[in-house]
Amino acid sequence: MSDYMTNGIVSDANVEDALKALPIRTEEFAAAKAERVYLDEMRKSLKAILMKESSESSAAAQERDAYAHERYQDHLKQIRQAVLEEETARGKMKRCEHAIEIWRTQSANRRSA
Repeated sequence: MSDYMTNGIVSDANVEDALKALPIRTEEFAAAKAERVYLDEMRKSLKAILMKESSESSAAAQERDAYAHERYQDHLKQIRQAVLEEETARGKMKRCEHAIEIWRTQSANRRSA
């Protein structure tokens, strides 16, 4: 929150910065989430591909081979990175939203005082 707050106060300039940044942060979050969802769904396809490539005859053994495969492990690392990026982007977006809400509250308090 310190991006948009000084000494516990969100100034008019700070809220302007937050309002300008919010669409950018929202787009970053959307892109990060789209990547994470894509990777989650691709994991299922990758598992099926790796099971098909397995020399094992039983589905359980094919599944074991798929989960143990280096390509599957690498894909899980990509998912981990995508989740990190999604959550980081969400945090940046939320900081903008919270700064705007704090400024609104401060403004209402000033009007009522």
